[in-house]
Amino acid sequence: MFSIVKSCGLHGIEGYMVTVETDMSNGLPAFEMVGLADASIREAKERVRSAIKNSGFEFPIRRITVNLAPAWIRKEGSCFDLSIAVGLLLSTGQIVCPDISEYLLIGELSLNGELKPVKGVLPMAICALKSGMKKVIVPKGNGREASIVKDIKVFEAEDILQCVSHLQGENILPFIEFDTDNYLKSLSEYGVDFSDVKGQNCAKRALEIAASGRHHIMMIGSPGSGKTMLAKRMPTILPEMTFEEALEVTKIHSISGLLKQDVPLIKERPFRDPHYSISACALVGGGKYPKPGEITMAHNGVLFLDEMTEFDSDVLEVLRQPIEEGIVNISRHNGCVAYPSRFMLVCAANPCRCGNLWSNPSKCTCSTAQIRNYKSKLTSALMDRIDLFVQISPIKIEDIRDCSNQETSKEIRKRVNNARKIQIDRYRNEGISSNSELTGKLVEKYCAIDEKSMDLIFKAVKKLGLSARAYTSIIKVARTIADLHEDGAIDFSHVAEALQYRNIYKN
Repeated sequence: MFSIVKSCGLHGIEGYMVTVETDMSNGLPAFEMVGLADASIREAKERVRSAIKNSGFEFPIRRITVNLAPAWIRKEGSCFDLSIAVGLLLSTGQIVCPDISEYLLIGELSLNGELKPVKGVLPMAICALKSGMKKVIVPKGNGREASIVKDIKVFEAEDILQCVSHLQGENILPFIEFDTDNYLKSLSEYGVDFSDVKGQNCAKRALEIAASGRHHIMMIGSPGSGKTMLAKRMPTILPEMTFEEALEVTKIHSISGLLKQDVPLIKERPFRDPHYSISACALVGGGKYPKPGEITMAHNGVLFLDEMTEFDSDVLEVLRQPIEEGIVNISRHNGCVAYPSRFMLVCAANPCRCGNLWSNPSKCTCSTAQIRNYKSKLTSALMDRIDLFVQISPIKIEDIRDCSNQETSKEIRKRVNNARKIQIDRYRNEGISSNSELTGKLVEKYCAIDEKSMDLIFKAVKKLGLSARAYTSIIKVARTIADLHEDGAIDFSHVAEALQYRNIYKN
């Protein structure tokens, strides 16, 4: 006998439909699996055999062939166990399910027939909806994640017996509902706030500008001056994620196996701070079967590189293309995938290895050659892609003891939201949402500058030896400063402030 059951696989952060075809025939007993299945799927034979027997069913002693179509896509993972087991039971006539074509089955089987949660359920549920499927059965623990997708019924099963009973219409499982709208409206909890930072008003201003235009920023200062403290509070002033952004971030965490059962939808912007010993593969993603790296995990959020000059130069250079394109393409022998990587880069570094070059030159133990070597990892090509540079001075004891109220993240975020709204309305027909995404042609269209301001920029570019990309970056930052002040046109003061954030860490 022959049966067809629908399941789903993963390619990048997207799901794709997989048809599990099961054929039972006479001949020597065998259990063959075809369709470019990897080792984890081939091992499913033993899991399915034990699960069926331990659930009270009979495992057929016949020639069994299971095909995972389409056969030209390599498949991996344990999410096909349930669909294979149900296909076998249908083929042997042990169960009857007339409406099996309406269901998508996802789940890993344990040897006693219990269903274990799998990763990537959210993109699979989205794929099911796009393919016209209306019902999904997932393991207990994956239900809330899948129920984020509206217009699809999600059922949770604890074991294969519950799944079979539901499919036969005997004991119908309740479908899982999730109130996405109210969940997104609830306040995000970060645990940190900009009011915790004493002083550093210049740095706070630069971070506010960066958040308003989604500009990349670098902070340079002595150890202990508050660079890391400021960076960790960056997500608290960024705009709340839209549902579409939250869905993208959740999909990435889902396929990476990092999504918690009690947090089915991530609404806080990601903050990733990899150690400087990280490899290029771990940063951008890769492996035999490509997996997301740190820059993809930071999508729609912040990627913080602390002690940036300690990173390997080859690791830093791989950031150039993702920063520019907002996407990273990974090609391997076993597949080629594209991962989104629209992150906001926040960097921190010391001015020299000992850290005293700017704050206390008399105590600096670094020679000129050592300082040059220390900076050499930060190439001009990479620095050109960073829009703002800000010097962080050591905090004064008077500022530490200052008990006056500091501006909160909520107050700063209000101004950032207002600036972002101006940009979203302005670029509604351009396919972008922030000033940092402006192309050269769009800069000419939306960033008109008077002659006096243009003369100032030209003088700065010539004196500092800045590139054409840096020139465009200055104009973009000036546009963001104007938006923060709700000014329709860019004036001299906006350009002058934007120029202050260049040439602090010039190679």
